[in-house]
Amino acid sequence: MRVLLSGANGFIGRALTARLRAEGWEVVALTRGAAAGGTAVTWDPMAGALDPAAVDGFDAVVHLAGEEIGVGRWTSRKKQAIRESRARGTRLLAAALAQTAGTPSVLVSASGINAYGSRGDEVLTEASGRGDGFLADVCHAWEDATSPASEAGIRVVTPRIAMVLGPDGGALARMLPLFRAGGGGPLGSGRQWWSWISRDDLVSVIVRAIDDPGLRGPVNAASPQAVTNREFTATLARVLHRPAVLPAPAFALRLALGQLAGELLLASIRVRPAVLERAGFAFGDGTLEPALRRILAA
Repeated sequence: MRVLLSGANGFIGRALTARLRAEGWEVVALTRGAAAGGTAVTWDPMAGALDPAAVDGFDAVVHLAGEEIGVGRWTSRKKQAIRESRARGTRLLAAALAQTAGTPSVLVSASGINAYGSRGDEVLTEASGRGDGFLADVCHAWEDATSPASEAGIRVVTPRIAMVLGPDGGALARMLPLFRAGGGGPLGSGRQWWSWISRDDLVSVIVRAIDDPGLRGPVNAASPQAVTNREFTATLARVLHRPAVLPAPAFALRLALGQLAGELLLASIRVRPAVLERAGFAFGDGTLEPALRRILAA
């Protein structure tokens, strides 16, 4: 079977590519770079350039590409790039797929748990209402942009992805140098809920979304065991055999990082993967400490 994958060179895309190829899939990258030997399809999402003929003939499409949200202050230009790289790129891809003669059976298009906004201790499932804030608006625009594909009869799954844990990218990789130096600690009050998923489990969720015709629409891609920020930082420090006693005050984080701090680091998003639980999905990394010990081989 053939799958078209955007974001193939990213933190998640690399692992997904390896898994799919190991299972016998042909993986073709959707990329803004030059195609080499027919192994990639080129597009320019900001210019609206994607030939529908180039995306014809795939059994499945997985769309992961989007501007990095966790690095740097959110200037007006950065926020525009975050929004447009998701909504505009997704709509372009979905519209192109809708025009193909042999439409794929499924489009798996990434989204985020920030769709729920910061909700304190509330347990959030796929049935929970939409949240407020910049990232919530981005996530819903991102999901809505898949509508040309669903209207063409393509099954669309939008995994709402929690913080992804892996040793060589994402939030964990950015935390490790500070924690290994003994400078880690809770952020703000530490009471905010952090939902997370291991990269291996996320790859399994995406593969399940491709394979399972019963999955459709939003699917929370998060471990069933969310933890508070204080629990997360204490667990990471324990796994690394380091202290975690240097808190970062909320005001200092907001001063240094602006809106990013409020919507990512200090937001409380307590997610339960209700759809996956009903589908009988088995998490390989359901509990934080064993997951971190495996990921970090500690």
